[in-house]
Amino acid sequence: MTLPESVPVPSPCISVCRMKPSTGLCEGCYRTIDEIARWGNADDESKRLIWARIEQRRKANAA
Repeated sequence: MTLPESVPVPSPCISVCRMKPSTGLCEGCYRTIDEIARWGNADDESKRLIWARIEQRRKANAA
């Protein structure tokens, strides 16, 4: 997801909150438990980095 710098970064949460033990990722948003825990206090730059990782994980999961 690419957002202009002026746009607040939305949460990737889609309310499907289940951690998959084999990957350590949430089945809904593809974040790690650490990323989920840090999200509320993260600055926009950190959130954009998390979104970049999510997109990589989604692509890898689709392959």
